[in-house]
Amino acid sequence: MTNLKGKAALVTGSTSGIGLGIARQLAGQGADLMLNGFGDAAYIAELCQSLSAEFGVRVAHNGADMSKPEEIEAMVAAAEAAYGRLDVLVNNAGIQHVAPVDAFPVERWDAVIAINLSAVFHGTRAALPGMKARGWGRVINIASVHGLVASVNKSAYVAAKHGVIGLTKVTALELAETDITCNAICPGWVLTPLVQKQIDALAASRNLSVEEAGRELLSEKQPSKSFVTPEQLGELAVFLCSEAAGNMRGAALTMDGGWTAQ
Repeated sequence: MTNLKGKAALVTGSTSGIGLGIARQLAGQGADLMLNGFGDAAYIAELCQSLSAEFGVRVAHNGADMSKPEEIEAMVAAAEAAYGRLDVLVNNAGIQHVAPVDAFPVERWDAVIAINLSAVFHGTRAALPGMKARGWGRVINIASVHGLVASVNKSAYVAAKHGVIGLTKVTALELAETDITCNAICPGWVLTPLVQKQIDALAASRNLSVEEAGRELLSEKQPSKSFVTPEQLGELAVFLCSEAAGNMRGAALTMDGGWTAQ
């Protein structure tokens, strides 16, 4: 069991999906949380309250736009001000756009790179001085199976996620003689609300059951034909915060149902 009581974690893009799954697991080990992400104000307030009540930790929210470096810096400062420290940074926020390279809108390329790659740099850059001063830290970058392999029509996403893995390795090497680690998690298909909408749409368009549509979505890439869950990713993030993972440096850990084993 990883004891994170007395430590504070910031998880970007954590008001739903993968980020929320990771945040819940960190809170379950005692970490105070700074959530980040868009959403209805009433929903976010209720989410913070419910997580605090369920796990007995402090929970706050910062709505920083992850495409804006100055807002990322301010969010890290806000987490440190709220809890007196920031020990765990999970760079999770991401967006997607699908189009062929020669038809990819320039503004969408810039947005995907800004949020999926540059934000990881800016968050890490802002968090490391405090971690160094305290002598301990964990930076966990949520990359993707697309940080290791490619798919058509996803040039910006694939480029960004490959960049995240490269940045992870550089950060890990620079911190190799400290008690601060940096590693990446590379999920395949994850059952999030966004993916569930794709499944429902496929089921409706092909006159399939929801279960059949899910298996069809998985069948091309993910040999297990089962979705990774946010809870599984959260458990892996917790492990990376443990002393058992203290000498894992610059790893790109897949959780992809066998996608990259093919």
